[in-house]
Amino acid sequence: MVADLIIIPGGGLLADGSLPPWTVARLEAALTLRAVEPILTLSAGSPHKPGNTISEAKAATAYLLGKGVAPTDLLEENLSLDTIGNALFARLLHTSPRGYRRLHVITSQFHLPRTQACFDWIFSAEGPDAGYVLTYQASPDVGLAPAAVAARQAKERAAIDLRAPERARLRTLAAIHEWLFTHHAAYAVGLRPTPVTDPLLLASY
Repeated sequence: MVADLIIIPGGGLLADGSLPPWTVARLEAALTLRAVEPILTLSAGSPHKPGNTISEAKAATAYLLGKGVAPTDLLEENLSLDTIGNALFARLLHTSPRGYRRLHVITSQFHLPRTQACFDWIFSAEGPDAGYVLTYQASPDVGLAPAAVAARQAKERAAIDLRAPERARLRTLAAIHEWLFTHHAAYAVGLRPTPVTDPLLLASY
């Protein structure tokens, strides 16, 4: 595989803090694919499912360590609360300072369209680093009922449409950073995300 880094977005945690099957599928896909590439796990958690005491990134790296991946081949991003944050903090904290430019992102099939929209936006934004080449891979939506997958796919499509104006308007890292911390409900001081109450949707977080 031609990549400098494999990136795995967080996929939620179960009530006991363990990884759900669809996140395990992402990690197993990375293990199958990688030769010597380091792996970056993402996400502090989701505001839609609060209460976890361990970050999704830490749970994912614990799984990979258990599979024999060396600690020096693993990176964590423990700040993000959504897919936009996944991409932005991955770039600011890891890919820019380390010079990783060829990125391979693996996520669940239900999550892939929005992941690609967010990562293409963030990694094409004007900044001090440049020249990113991104590839994407879907892993199976295992462990979810078809109705839960359909509900999540509908929410993902709505989120892509919702952020289309920002993706078109905000074309620098500085502008995206300012917007995220002043207007995005998951990050801006004084704002709170709208809670998800649909049990079908919560099943996939």
